[in-house]
Amino acid sequence: MKTDLTALAKRYVPALDWGRSYTRDTFQNDMIAAVIVTIMLIPQSLAYALLAGLPPEAGLYASILPIILYAIFGTSRALAGWLGHERPFAFDLDYRPGAGIERMRVGTPPIVQMATLEAALDVWDTVDMTDIRHRSISLSERFIAGVEAACPDLTLASPRDPQDRGSQVSFHFENGYAAMQALIAEGVIGDFRAPDIMRFGFTPLYLTEADIDGAVATLARILNDRLWDSPEFLQRKAVT
Repeated sequence: MKTDLTALAKRYVPALDWGRSYTRDTFQNDMIAAVIVTIMLIPQSLAYALLAGLPPEAGLYASILPIILYAIFGTSRALAGWLGHERPFAFDLDYRPGAGIERMRVGTPPIVQMATLEAALDVWDTVDMTDIRHRSISLSERFIAGVEAACPDLTLASPRDPQDRGSQVSFHFENGYAAMQALIAEGVIGDFRAPDIMRFGFTPLYLTEADIDGAVATLARILNDRLWDSPEFLQRKAVT
């Protein structure tokens, strides 16, 4: 009877089984991993909790408790992913972790997405970064000139000299959040940063002068007709 109870306890609390062979070297390795995970996990958990409109401590509980529970009740001390198996294509029913870092490959690679990405990256074999930078400056300068001519209520926040900025341009506007939401609704995708920054990025590989002029015209219409002054655009969302 005692043997049955012991086996049952080990079945539902595997830590009782593998804990007997837990070594000092394994403990040291686990502590290093714990420190690394903690450094990464705490700020991430706090940020996602705030983005979701929850108290910061809710993010900590949601991230820490599952790890503790898995350490006690988990059936494998390693992350038992298919590619982390010692022989991933043998399709064995049991899990044997691969040697070294190989055991950390815990997921199946998104084959279709990776093939698409590889094809998309082929374009970089045919372009020069200097040409891309010149194109970026040309597009951003065109956008600044257009906005300052058509949208006098906006004030340039980015450095005037293109050598002092990257491939994006920011403007101050008192109602920047609502204006940006109205722009997004019109298909012009930008970004907002408190307290009043409207931010626009330029991807020189596929944006054209017509795209820039169209974005300026849409922005001018939204401001001049006060299309941003609508409840649907004034309501703040968690992600801006």
